[in-house]
Amino acid sequence: MKDNRDIATPSKTRDILKKHGFTFKKSLGQNFLTEPNILRKIVETGAIDDKTNVIEVGPGIGALTEHLARSAHQVLAFEIDDRLIPVLQDTLREYPNVTVQHQDVLTANLPQVTKEVFTEALPIKVVANLPYYITTPIMMHFLESDLPVAEMVVMMQKEVADRISAAPGTKAYGSLTIAVQYYMEAKLAFIVPKTVFVPQPNVDSAILKLTRRPQLAVTVTSEKEFFKLTKAAFQLRRKTLWNNLLHSYGKDDDAKAWLTASLEQAAIDPKRRGETLSLEEFARLSNAMEALKG
Repeated sequence: MKDNRDIATPSKTRDILKKHGFTFKKSLGQNFLTEPNILRKIVETGAIDDKTNVIEVGPGIGALTEHLARSAHQVLAFEIDDRLIPVLQDTLREYPNVTVQHQDVLTANLPQVTKEVFTEALPIKVVANLPYYITTPIMMHFLESDLPVAEMVVMMQKEVADRISAAPGTKAYGSLTIAVQYYMEAKLAFIVPKTVFVPQPNVDSAILKLTRRPQLAVTVTSEKEFFKLTKAAFQLRRKTLWNNLLHSYGKDDDAKAWLTASLEQAAIDPKRRGETLSLEEFARLSNAMEALKG
């Protein structure tokens, strides 16, 4: 008999886990969503339709994958846990437009894999419930790859979502904010309570919608040096920008002279703290530092 229930209902999730004798691995940050309405809302937030190809990371038992497959042209899901591959073959057997890739997404050559899997060159969106312990590396892997990701709709710890969508001058604003907002516009879509997961995590989650900017947020001479500067500026959060720069770039006379001249050229007060600088100001300072390098 065909089971028409959504995978994400608590009873169906229980049945699937029992059938396959599956136990959760804490080391992989596995928390499965058991609320179909939230999954529908995620698909709506991403405006997923048959003109969209979707990449998912960590499909679990296929709860979100199923909802994506109903709307998208094709879905490519990366799953690292070999115990879940037979489970997904079972739960997603009715969806021929889903490809499950048994691979760590961080080692994947994304442009190559998508070229092999997707039959049509449609806009690509990343939609995923990201494992908490590896949220940032996965996001940055997509942003820094040559894959033209149009949008990302990703679930993560609320605290991390707050940091990514933060504005200058706020407590949450930091180098992660800048790294993501350099490529994408970030908007907190909605909160997901911890009670709708199995097993239940300790904190609430949030859905963050990231939309690719038509142009990068700022123009920099060297991306590598720009990101090095933004990390340096937040190294010691309570210290001034000047102290953080000395801490990262050196305290000898040459370094001090170079940093002083760069701050002057960028018209930035060294007594300010890193969290008060906008992306534009960081870009100005990074470009000045590059221009005045000895």
